[in-house]
Amino acid sequence: MQQSTKILTLSLLSALMAACGNPVKQQQMIAAEMTAAPAPLAMQRAAADSMRKMVAPAAYMVGMPAPERPRLEQNTEKYQNNEVNPVHQVAEQAVSTFSIDVDTGSYSNTRRLLNDGRLPPVDAVRIEEMINYFNYQYPQPNSIHPFSVTTETVDSPWKKNAKLIKIGIQAKDIASKQLPPANLVFLVDVSGSMDAADKLPLVKQTLRLLTEQLRPQDKVTIITYASGEKLVLEPTAGNQKDKILSVINELQASGATAGEQAIQLAYKQAEKAFVKNGINRILLATDGDFNVGITDFSTLKGMVADKRKSGISLTTLGFGTGNYNEQLMEQLADAGDGNYSYIDNKNEAKKVVQRQLSSTLATVAQDVKIQVEFNPATVKEYRLVGYENRMLKQEDFNNDQVDAGDIGAGHNVTALYEIIPVGQQGWLNDSRYQTSAKTDTTKKSEYAFVNLRYKLPNQQKSILLNQPVKMASTTLSQANNDTRFAIAVASYAQQLKGGQYNGAMGWDQIIQLAQQSAKPDPFEMREEFVDLVKIAKSLSAKKE
Repeated sequence: MQQSTKILTLSLLSALMAACGNPVKQQQMIAAEMTAAPAPLAMQRAAADSMRKMVAPAAYMVGMPAPERPRLEQNTEKYQNNEVNPVHQVAEQAVSTFSIDVDTGSYSNTRRLLNDGRLPPVDAVRIEEMINYFNYQYPQPNSIHPFSVTTETVDSPWKKNAKLIKIGIQAKDIASKQLPPANLVFLVDVSGSMDAADKLPLVKQTLRLLTEQLRPQDKVTIITYASGEKLVLEPTAGNQKDKILSVINELQASGATAGEQAIQLAYKQAEKAFVKNGINRILLATDGDFNVGITDFSTLKGMVADKRKSGISLTTLGFGTGNYNEQLMEQLADAGDGNYSYIDNKNEAKKVVQRQLSSTLATVAQDVKIQVEFNPATVKEYRLVGYENRMLKQEDFNNDQVDAGDIGAGHNVTALYEIIPVGQQGWLNDSRYQTSAKTDTTKKSEYAFVNLRYKLPNQQKSILLNQPVKMASTTLSQANNDTRFAIAVASYAQQLKGGQYNGAMGWDQIIQLAQQSAKPDPFEMREEFVDLVKIAKSLSAKKE
């Protein structure tokens, strides 16, 4: 009886420590308990297996119930509403223009919600960020341009007789050791709302990982903000890691959130330590819950947009749940010529500030715009998949004063268009009175013409490159794995948004396509994706 009681106590203790989230202490305390009260061999093995699961990396825990997160009494999370891109008739609007987007926060934030047992709000799902979360094997650039452009056309799995045109952009890679000197300002929210296991402690883990990558020529400044802003570390060389880590380790959460003055101080400090021809970047780590000072979204966005003219970019790192302001985080990064990531576990932190350090910090092209002109002789209708909050006017393409997305070293960007070839039934009824535009029959070998504009860093004049999309396509089964996987991810995102354009492709078909195209998968990200789709399928079934 006494032995059973101890085993029960051990189980309860294990569960309690799992919620507290300190794997090292978990191991030590469980080991001590097991030593004090030896259990039968079978029970020892079961306990050991349980312990391994508790300390497993998050990437391998996606199919398991998520650790208990602190829940606010009222969910105040904020997401921007974007209407799904409409279908266009080529005869009426042959040109589609948008800004590239290398943000990935929507994917990891959605993962957090699914692992918490909740389907994400529709507005939390941005298809382009889902697709661009993954790496694809696009060719490295071999010309004067800092990126390569490839296209592929395949049969659409969503609509009969439709095609999917994939546009893939691969930025040139730069090894971390070859990056120019970096002037980094860590702007850390230490307000009371950050006092949760998935907030400030995870911020500190992320900054520690980044600090370990620093070189002697790099400089770090740390500013905290709560009820007021505070400069806690003057610009410090990257080889003084102990000094930097000591400041990070001392960070504690308390007070209200006054973000506006802190952002201004961060830019001021970044300007003082400015490195010519180097990386000058602010990394804002917060849940986005600004409640003191300027809280108006448009004002904050305008302030950041004005500051980017100084050559200092702003990257946002989002954390937490319950009061998370995703709209602010995503839009501030866009306005600040930076990128937005959501950090939901240590593995994601490693991805953003370790494996993709060059992409996170170093920009190889700015104001990258894509304009696709569809050929009315071969294409009847089209729709752009995602990029709803990145759409531009046709005239914006040639206007170098119009801001667009930046692309970092090694980043790749994917865009999908679903098209209806001429002669096939599309989404729209044929017009009774309007005929198709007259076309040049000599260009019937092309579906479209892709134009890209970009600026080299710190340049004012844009550069143009272009290439046609040939009128040729393959079946989905014959497409390369990267294309098929990107389509699986897009299908998953569309399904989370209601499946309006997925046709007969449901959860099971998405899972099958993802499994068939999951290799290569060096970091098991694609395997994790398959598990997430399964969770989404299960939660959707419960909802019905």
